[in-house]
Amino acid sequence: MRAFGFAAPRGIDDALRLAGDASAFLAGGTTLVDLMKLDVLAPEQVIDINRLPLHGIRLGPDGLRIGALERMEDIARHDAVATRYPLISQALLLSASPQLRNMASIGGNLLQRTRCGYFRDVATPCNKRTPGSGCPAQGGDNRGHAILGTSTSCVATHASDVAVALVALDASLRLLGADGERTIPLADFYLRPGDTPHVENRLRPGELIAEVIVPPLPWARHSVYTKVRDRQSYEFALASAAVAVDLRDGVVHDARVAVGGVGTVPWRLPAVEAALRAGQSRETAAALAAEGARPLAGNAFKVTLVQRVILRALTELAGPQ
Repeated sequence: MRAFGFAAPRGIDDALRLAGDASAFLAGGTTLVDLMKLDVLAPEQVIDINRLPLHGIRLGPDGLRIGALERMEDIARHDAVATRYPLISQALLLSASPQLRNMASIGGNLLQRTRCGYFRDVATPCNKRTPGSGCPAQGGDNRGHAILGTSTSCVATHASDVAVALVALDASLRLLGADGERTIPLADFYLRPGDTPHVENRLRPGELIAEVIVPPLPWARHSVYTKVRDRQSYEFALASAAVAVDLRDGVVHDARVAVGGVGTVPWRLPAVEAALRAGQSRETAAALAAEGARPLAGNAFKVTLVQRVILRALTELAGPQ
């Protein structure tokens, strides 16, 4: 780890004033500190934002609002979240160990970096870490990598579980910066790699996530987050599905479906949703999940896996037949 400056402002204005291209905000630190230890990240200044007034979990007429510094465990166990938006609660509980969930903030989780081994190994090339250096995952170890939204420059998988649930629910982020505040849909916040995989989102230099906003959706009570991984405890997804269904008298009136572990960003599936609304079978709808997939030698199994994960989630929500 390289030397860095440290600041712990008490107010948002002070934090934004200190922030810049060479700084990094510190909340739980469960991703930032790891990457600093590996020399993947080397900010000149670390700004501890834990004292900032960015807390709170509130359910109102405009939906669910979650302060960016709320810890994952507290959100997952909150009655309103677990009852009204169970897929959010489940995604958080399946994300990490209890120790990490008690430390990690929701804002930090949404900004966590990929778990691609090439990105984390500074001895290997990586376009995401060093633009133009190459992507050895294309022909190397790519079992855990993405099959959707990839490019010849990058096939790294997006790591966040809860981001998948939030994208399915049309959540937005309220952002604060030196130029004021703005709100952006989470689905638009994340960027596919294209030719610039090092640019992962639309966060501007020195800008801060202040709040997650989930719009009201009464039938989100009927939702589930399903995750397949190599081991049950604390492992990233090979494939996951966030599914909410408006099911009345056995008929699907609406649906929200997004998947993780297979995309370079949290991947919404409008074709699957449309098939469900059109009354097509769960099997037919799930078969559309891998449209446009670009599997590699080591991860072609994910084409079938993501379809089965969606089918499993839909079957669970349908209940006993």
